[in-house]
Amino acid sequence: MFPLNSLCIQRFDPGLGLIAPINPMMAGISLVPPPPVPPDMPVIKEIIHCKSCTLFPQNPNLPPPSTRERPPGCKTVFVGGLPENATEEIIREVFDQCGEIAAIRKSKKNFCHIRFSEEFMVDKAIYLSGYRMRIGSSTDKKDSGKIHVDFAQARDDLYEWECKQRLLAREERHRRKIQEDRLRPPSPPPVVHYSEHEAALLAERLKDDHKFNEATAVLYSWIDRGEVNRRTANQFYSMIQSANSHVRRLMGEKAQHEEEMERARETFKNALMAILTQFEQITTVFTAATRQKAWDHFSKAQRKNIDMWRKQCEELRNAHSEEIMGIRREEEMEMSDDDSEESPCKRMRVAENVYDQPQASLKEENDSLRWQLDAYRNEVEFLRKEQSKSSRADDEHMQTHQLLSLQEQLSSKEEELERAKEEHGYLEGEVLTLRDKVCTRTQVWVVLWRRSVSVFFFFFFFFAGIISTFLHVHPFGANLEYLWSYVQRLDPKVSAVDLERLMVRLPAMFRQELSGVGATLEKRWKFCGFDSLGSA
Repeated sequence: MFPLNSLCIQRFDPGLGLIAPINPMMAGISLVPPPPVPPDMPVIKEIIHCKSCTLFPQNPNLPPPSTRERPPGCKTVFVGGLPENATEEIIREVFDQCGEIAAIRKSKKNFCHIRFSEEFMVDKAIYLSGYRMRIGSSTDKKDSGKIHVDFAQARDDLYEWECKQRLLAREERHRRKIQEDRLRPPSPPPVVHYSEHEAALLAERLKDDHKFNEATAVLYSWIDRGEVNRRTANQFYSMIQSANSHVRRLMGEKAQHEEEMERARETFKNALMAILTQFEQITTVFTAATRQKAWDHFSKAQRKNIDMWRKQCEELRNAHSEEIMGIRREEEMEMSDDDSEESPCKRMRVAENVYDQPQASLKEENDSLRWQLDAYRNEVEFLRKEQSKSSRADDEHMQTHQLLSLQEQLSSKEEELERAKEEHGYLEGEVLTLRDKVCTRTQVWVVLWRRSVSVFFFFFFFFAGIISTFLHVHPFGANLEYLWSYVQRLDPKVSAVDLERLMVRLPAMFRQELSGVGATLEKRWKFCGFDSLGSA
């Protein structure tokens, strides 16, 4: 685009690329762009005047000259039909208007090959195909000819195109690799090699709760590599023992999370009960509003809205009560599992296991000391055998020195073993006293448990009889709230949940049925203790 303040426009010939400045004020040319040329209309070419020759276009009614398929990266054109007297200077003068010419290879016959510096210049040269060239003003046949321009396949063009494609492919691979490296997750840090210094640092990290995961990964790598041998076995055993000491901490955390989950479940259940209570209150409001003395004073639209609200509230209440019933069933199943698992005998076994833990740890320490003594004895025997085989005095002196040091270590380990045995006997006495205390406590627990069981069964059958009597005089059944309001007069501490749980546990005496249709759907409990007698 050229600036308008230059007061000139430039005319561009699509075939030759000729640019000629034209002053619009002098030529009377309007700056409004001309209308687009229809595609069916033939392109009218003009006569091209050069210094040495003139180019005349062909008849526009004739079909355009045919060309071959364009090779990739084509910069070379084939020019045929040249006049016999056409020289390289005349050819360069004609085709210099298409672009910069890199080389011209002229044949002795009437054709040549022209290589341009850029690919788009080839299209301008193809535009000249079909023109008739006349050198000067001569009418001789050797000075005229119809030129034909076509794409030429040159090895230089193909080589440059392939080099360009390889460069683009390399850039694409490099760009893709950078993208993959950016998206690839970071690699884990390398595991350090085993040494006594690193083992001491790892033993300290195993005791820290925040560094425990990394330390166990390093310990696993060392064991998997085969770093454990007779010399490092004790050190690895102590590290494994440190890792095992975290089991108690993990069990405590699990119990803490379970307690938090139970508290959250209890809070959720209380919130659901509060919501259900509010639903019941809203239902009572709708029930009072639908009575005759209040219902007659409402308009027809108000009655319709109240009835719709009442149905929606009852549907939500029924769905909410179903959810609460499901939670209660799950709690009953969990309570039954807990009752079957936690018996007095099991508690006594758990207490015995707790008091047997110090004895088991002491046994493990005794076993480790015994294994160390066996290892030292094996080394002493090995050194004795080597001493008997060797004949050199220096070797004997060194072996005797090692033998004396091992004997001293053996005597110190035996003393440690004796002290451990004494501690073992002392702890056994304490374990026996603690076991006697546990037995006495378990006896007291058994007596209290029997009393609680007897009281539970008394209340169980007492309320079962009251409920069965109440439902027997109500043959059409009664809902849970009505039944609970009656039982609460006898014992205010009894809740509706306890009554429902009692009736669910006695399916042979009590049966729950649904009465009503749609919004009037209601759950009622009936006494079915005599149904089996009637069927028999």
